[in-house]
Amino acid sequence: MRFAQVIVDVPVRQTDRPFDYEIPAHLSEMIEIGSRVSVPFGNRLLQGFVVGMSQVATYTSASYKAIEQVLDLKPALNRELVHVAEWLSHTYICKRIVALQAMVPAALKAKYERGLFLLSEDVPPGLDEVGLQIWNLIRHKEGISKERLLMEVDEAAYYLKQWMKQGLLEERQAIKHRTQVKKQLFVKPAVNQHDLFAAIEDLPKNASQQKKIAHYFLTNPGPIALADLLSELGGTSSTVRALEERQLVSVFEQEVGRDPYANRTFKASQAMKMTDEQQVACDTITQAISMEQSETFLLRGVTGSGKTEVYLQAIEHCLQLGKQAIVLVPEISLTPQMVERFKSRFGDLVAVLHSRLSAGERLDEWRKIVNNQVKVAIGARSAVFAPFEQLGLIIIDEEHETSYKQEESPKYHARDVAIERARHHQATVVLGTATPSLESYAAVQDRTFTLLEMDQRVFKQEMPSVEIVDMREELAAGNRSMFSRPLHQAIEDRLTKSEQSILLLNRRGHSTFVMCRSCGYTVLCPHCEIAMTYHRQTQLLRCHYCGHADREPKQCPSCSSAHIRYFGTGTQRVEEQLMQQFPGIRVIRMDVDTTSTKGAHEQLLTRFRNKEADVLLGTQMVAKGLDFPDVTLVGVIAADTVLHLPDFRASERTFQLLTQVAGRAGRHTLPGEVVIQTYHPEHYSLTFAKNHDFNGFAEKELDLRAKLNYPPYCKLILVTFSHVRSPIAMQAAQQFIDVFRTQLGGEPITILGPVAAPIAKIKDRYRIQCLIKYRDELTVLNGVQEAWLEIEKKTESIDLSIQIDVDPQMLL
Repeated sequence: MRFAQVIVDVPVRQTDRPFDYEIPAHLSEMIEIGSRVSVPFGNRLLQGFVVGMSQVATYTSASYKAIEQVLDLKPALNRELVHVAEWLSHTYICKRIVALQAMVPAALKAKYERGLFLLSEDVPPGLDEVGLQIWNLIRHKEGISKERLLMEVDEAAYYLKQWMKQGLLEERQAIKHRTQVKKQLFVKPAVNQHDLFAAIEDLPKNASQQKKIAHYFLTNPGPIALADLLSELGGTSSTVRALEERQLVSVFEQEVGRDPYANRTFKASQAMKMTDEQQVACDTITQAISMEQSETFLLRGVTGSGKTEVYLQAIEHCLQLGKQAIVLVPEISLTPQMVERFKSRFGDLVAVLHSRLSAGERLDEWRKIVNNQVKVAIGARSAVFAPFEQLGLIIIDEEHETSYKQEESPKYHARDVAIERARHHQATVVLGTATPSLESYAAVQDRTFTLLEMDQRVFKQEMPSVEIVDMREELAAGNRSMFSRPLHQAIEDRLTKSEQSILLLNRRGHSTFVMCRSCGYTVLCPHCEIAMTYHRQTQLLRCHYCGHADREPKQCPSCSSAHIRYFGTGTQRVEEQLMQQFPGIRVIRMDVDTTSTKGAHEQLLTRFRNKEADVLLGTQMVAKGLDFPDVTLVGVIAADTVLHLPDFRASERTFQLLTQVAGRAGRHTLPGEVVIQTYHPEHYSLTFAKNHDFNGFAEKELDLRAKLNYPPYCKLILVTFSHVRSPIAMQAAQQFIDVFRTQLGGEPITILGPVAAPIAKIKDRYRIQCLIKYRDELTVLNGVQEAWLEIEKKTESIDLSIQIDVDPQMLL
């Protein structure tokens, strides 16, 4: 007897361990570590993942249940990813099933429905015609819901009740796939060309459509989709069936991949001649790949220095060695350009994984990797789990971006997962950026990472000139416009020269808050206590945290005054002002509101590349990775939006954002100019960005971090408690801290809190936070885990939520 250790799909404390299940003889060849299986659990049927196999059960029991079904022919996860899930669970303090499910496409996550199942193969004697119809319907559609059956057959209730009493039928929970593999009917000749020609002569004279289809296969002997055949030649499926009955053609079902790029053609590209700096970086990376060294490189290259070409040639070397590669990009908006570059170089060897694909498309791209049909995967954060077996290289472009940290459980960082996977495969990791995160930069200083630098642009262009405009002086000079005089003049100049501009404002919407000028009342979200943003196009006030929306008020809800005014500036308002101040200007706006539909990013960027617009206006999604030869001006409307957030990384993020967006200007033959508008021109993050001086900024910021004992000089864990009543959340937080301190037994740590979170209420739940600063990773992680489990046990009945974020990137 063999046993499988299965993690079941119940993300609670009591089930967070493997359970032993017998492996039935008929499934023994199909079950492997990483297989998805359906297993009985209590009175339910659940999905689970096999994480171990043994001859002897790990837990003693009087009897063991057996695995009912294997859900995939090939395991959903390989052994290495099962190991990574265990590492994720411990490192980021989450349930094991949550870690496992993070690695598979949403289409493979279980959807449970109650269905009907026959308990006997034998048809009950004496069944009338209606009863036999119902019996056969359940037999052929196993798991059909009771509600669906009652809709199809009015009299079904009587029979179902009788059969359940007789023990012939039961209703139980069944696992349904969210998205099925797509299949399609195909047609091909069933005889050779000679016999087919002869058969055409014997067809009846009135079978003209059959003859037409048969003639088609004389010159096209390969299979063709039935729908395409009928579209091309006319006729109906009954015509094809008639030919099938004559055994002249064969109709069969075949799996069809949903390719999101099926209608796109990519012009093949060749490797470019590299600069000396590019060549040194590429040679160092390829040498590590060849030697199978598990090494991490920080590739710091100024914007426009040609990091992408280094990636491409390093991947080419990796593929020549029979290995596979993963490329991560931080924003969906970057994916179209990256896809074009990689598809043009590697063609059909590339799979694309990101959230804007349909569930079916994402499933099929993922299946290409599982079936070894591709060698390169490109995508956002979760693509780091691409189930390759022979990984040689993982590239993380714009490695400093916070989007590589997942904000839902498991709250992993893609950089750390990449390094863990590379350790297993003896693979190479490349972290590319113009503005490294200070954690990565510090890892270079302590020799954990190896630094590669590229300080020259590919076209030998100078870095763009940067002008910082003090908006206080603009106001004093009587300019109340959102555009300073230098920026206004620069935009006019580009319009005259038919050059393009990029404008950045990291706030979407029209106005950032709505206030009554009579009494000072500000419209807040009733569920979050956050100022609502006004969107003029829809005339709605919308909360950007919970999505709640209200119509714009015509008078003050507090004092009934009509003096309602809109304050602050969002991208919609900037677009409106551009139209007013520059008549005839063509603007493309890119923010969450304009890019919510599938393919919107690519469509907008293609329009801008084709010079259908003079200005690309957007939030931070326009700041990174974009490369347009005619962009010579970048304007930052308000550089202070991130600077004064209650987060110790605010200065670092401001410097990174300004440096990245500045790098969009003057990337080819035309010189670039950058205008940054601010109310704090003296702040060091702006002055260092003006001079493109990363080293100077890093030295200043690291000195401040060391004095305040913030990362990279310590580690952080943020624990957030939320409940509909604030005192309950506060009490639980205090209990957590008390248990945690007991677990540590005097370890030198710092605990800040419990206190109300900077955003104290979201979706009607009050939020209390504790911030833990520490150095000894193992001791503290174990202590947090134990304290979490104990408080979870004590508060099971009160709907308390506890969120644990190891190495948080956001403290709001």
